[in-house]
Amino acid sequence: MIKPYMSTDMESCVRVMIEAYNGPPWNDHWMMETATRYLKEFEESPRFFGFTLWEGGALIGAAFCREKTWWNKDEIKVEELFIAPQYQRQGYGKQLLQAIEAYIKEHSLAGFTLLTNRYMPALDFYKKNDFAPADHVVFMYKVIK
Repeated sequence: MIKPYMSTDMESCVRVMIEAYNGPPWNDHWMMETATRYLKEFEESPRFFGFTLWEGGALIGAAFCREKTWWNKDEIKVEELFIAPQYQRQGYGKQLLQAIEAYIKEHSLAGFTLLTNRYMPALDFYKKNDFAPADHVVFMYKVIK
């Protein structure tokens, strides 16, 4: 079942995010404190909204999004989307994307954007759900020592 995100869902979202990203294939090293701070930054953003995904009374996934001003028509930026590992590849991520798409239509927005790692299985998931790479965009990064 998909529900609108509520601030009381934060701790459960943090736990599921850590579970999703600290194991394969991502192998990140999230801790409760940093993951909470990370998700709270999105929650506190102007025009934030999110969805939570529940199965049997337990939170199993979430999407953290925000509406974003764009020159021709506002759009959605999916800041974070995760599903607990044991529920991946069962259609739950697609349900979250469908909830976001319904929100976009309801609010007459243009569409949505997101970032993912091109070397991870998530890329194929998004392609299967009609996303296409924006070849004209280059994500730039610089480490400062």
